[in-house]
Amino acid sequence: MFQHRALQGLSSAVPVRVSTDRTLRIKVIDSCGMTCTFCHNEGTLVSADNHARPAGPFTPAGRSGRVSIYLATNGARFVAAPIRADDSFRSALERLRDALDLDEAHLTGGEPTLHPELARIVALTGNTGFAVSVTSNGENGERILPGCVQAGLQRVNFSVFGTDPEELAQVQNAKFRRASLAAAKIEALNTSLRVSLDLGLRTCANVVLPDRTHIPRVHQLLETYSPRLSVRVLSSLADGDASLDAIDTLLDELGAEPEEVHLIAGSSGFRIAYRLPNGRRLMVKHIRPLRLPSTCTGCRFNNDVDCQEGYYGLRLYRDPASAFHVGVCIQRMDLCLPVEEFVGSGLCDEIKKLREQEFHDLTA
Repeated sequence: MFQHRALQGLSSAVPVRVSTDRTLRIKVIDSCGMTCTFCHNEGTLVSADNHARPAGPFTPAGRSGRVSIYLATNGARFVAAPIRADDSFRSALERLRDALDLDEAHLTGGEPTLHPELARIVALTGNTGFAVSVTSNGENGERILPGCVQAGLQRVNFSVFGTDPEELAQVQNAKFRRASLAAAKIEALNTSLRVSLDLGLRTCANVVLPDRTHIPRVHQLLETYSPRLSVRVLSSLADGDASLDAIDTLLDELGAEPEEVHLIAGSSGFRIAYRLPNGRRLMVKHIRPLRLPSTCTGCRFNNDVDCQEGYYGLRLYRDPASAFHVGVCIQRMDLCLPVEEFVGSGLCDEIKKLREQEFHDLTA
């Protein structure tokens, strides 16, 4: 098994489950009502600041106040346009599904719940053979989630950037750090969480833990919401040992005991499930140093400092000309290929071989 600090000291009695990554992240819209200072925006430009530019040069920051943190160096060549629930989208899904045996789709943004046709996108994606989930900041969930559930949505991952207005305002663009605006966003998130749970959706709150000062956020989530809300703590690569130390402290404070390690062949993400004394489960997600054997060799970011995500998986984008693109790295958007070209490429074959080799190595 690969070496990672989070795995050190775990008893050999803790079961290890290995699965193969068969997921596709789909950027359904670029619009977002938040201006988080750490946003990678799935590697693409902020459309609101570049809508008149079908190709470079692009504006890295503009009136929207939003950012895409890798834009200056990732070689992005197109603005992401909203996905439409049409035949061209269905065709792109089918091609990728068949080429890589995919069966799960994560709808991302921007903020997916701002897409006026999100329920139709959920239905089409589900009818094409994918289990569908949404990653959301919760700003529009009350209005949009009921229709998505009827369309077949199975899970919502809520990104929690703050549990009170002051905390949320600290990570927003300086022009948007108004307490009243942050309070409205927090209330919208809390409402969306309640609606999602009431609808019977599998509901998860994702919380990044940069350092020990953020530990109270996790305690507050656990105290505020019933065990029906799954809480997932994410380590912060940018904060290194400070983030890992914070996770260790949190687990000690909670009296958490490791229950299962879940390794995913063909993806840099892995998870450890913990059981709390009251029986509640807590998930911790980490990133491991996974690289595509050929594509990542020689990449200028291929070192322990610059490569933030490693090979995380596939992403699907639509450009303003209605062409679909497949990306494999948000720090190397120059690697994006049109769907038709990707499925017949060596890159697609490389991913299949990586998954197979990884599954063999992780289960050995």
